[in-house]
Amino acid sequence: MQNYVLSHVRDAVLLRDLAELVSRDRATTATLLAHIAEVDARRLYVPAGYSSMHAYCVDELRLSEDAAKRRIQAARAARQFPAIFHAIAEGRVHLTGVCLIVPHLTAENARGLIEAASHKRKFEIEEFLARHFQLPEASVRPITPIHPEIRQSESGGLPASSEGALAHLPDLQSTLPPAVPERYLLQVIIAKSTQDKLRHLRDLLSHAVPNGDVAQVLDRAFDALIAQIEKRKIGATTGRPRRQRTPMGKRCVSAEVRRAVWDRDRGRCTFVGARGRRCKARKFLEFDHVDPVARGGAATVERMRLRCRTHNQYEAERAFGTAFMTHKRREARVASAEARGKSAQEEQTQDVVAGLRTLGCGAHEARRAAEFSRGTTLEERVRAALKFVSRR
Repeated sequence: MQNYVLSHVRDAVLLRDLAELVSRDRATTATLLAHIAEVDARRLYVPAGYSSMHAYCVDELRLSEDAAKRRIQAARAARQFPAIFHAIAEGRVHLTGVCLIVPHLTAENARGLIEAASHKRKFEIEEFLARHFQLPEASVRPITPIHPEIRQSESGGLPASSEGALAHLPDLQSTLPPAVPERYLLQVIIAKSTQDKLRHLRDLLSHAVPNGDVAQVLDRAFDALIAQIEKRKIGATTGRPRRQRTPMGKRCVSAEVRRAVWDRDRGRCTFVGARGRRCKARKFLEFDHVDPVARGGAATVERMRLRCRTHNQYEAERAFGTAFMTHKRREARVASAEARGKSAQEEQTQDVVAGLRTLGCGAHEARRAAEFSRGTTLEERVRAALKFVSRR
């Protein structure tokens, strides 16, 4: 059994052993990151019943949420830039430093950033990054409510924590008012357009929220948006749902079926791993056909289930093969990119048409000229279109 009482160890030996342990800990951390990176790359967490590597680290390996996040972030970066493994093992860069530089790493600057973070403390790395990159902030953290009675007791010399105050004053527990509802501090940087929307929403809600309290405005906005999305995604309704016939063998899933499946599966992925663990994912949920649509699967309550995106893709790969699904996903990405490109091109054409119309061009002539315009800026495209019109 490991002995953790070290009072008998001589000073020189204690310092030597501590240095050796720190050195081994750095090497172990680098090896741990390599294992996390490989398990993540192979997606071994999926058949085990987890929707993400983070969920596997937290629930299976019992890491804290923060420890899991930092190690996965560092592991993925180190797999892409192996110099990070060596920097950590050699003690040149600590894990916190790696996580600070990860969002800014590229193939061109990786070596320089690792060197810049070497043998630096956290605040020194933050100062370096602040000089070279723009760093937005966003956070949500809880606010612990403290009753006035406890705060007064604390000022009288009792322990600073409310639990300590209650422990020393047991009679105070029965005289406290009801617990204050949990509250959270939200800090986020938003665009001007978002700020304009918030102001407009406050104006629209001025009768219901006269003081313009942002917390109340956001709460009402969330309620409205949740109701809208639930109606679209799971067919939620406040009235009596109408019975619908569900077409067999089609991808279309009726609102009635979506509601029933969502309620039955309790809004959670139904995938069960090899050891009997059910996936806990409640995000990125999709309605999955038990029998693939391509093989005649029916969109009925009995033959539908909830699956997170990870396990939905995993089931598809098991049914049709990894290579086939990889090819299909690549085709979908290409089609999506083409659609976005056409949309952007059409938007640029409309801008040129609007500019030509203000200059007196007819609708047909402006449209034809806009289709032949080229340039990186709107001004260049309008000039090119005007040249086309003048030649005609």
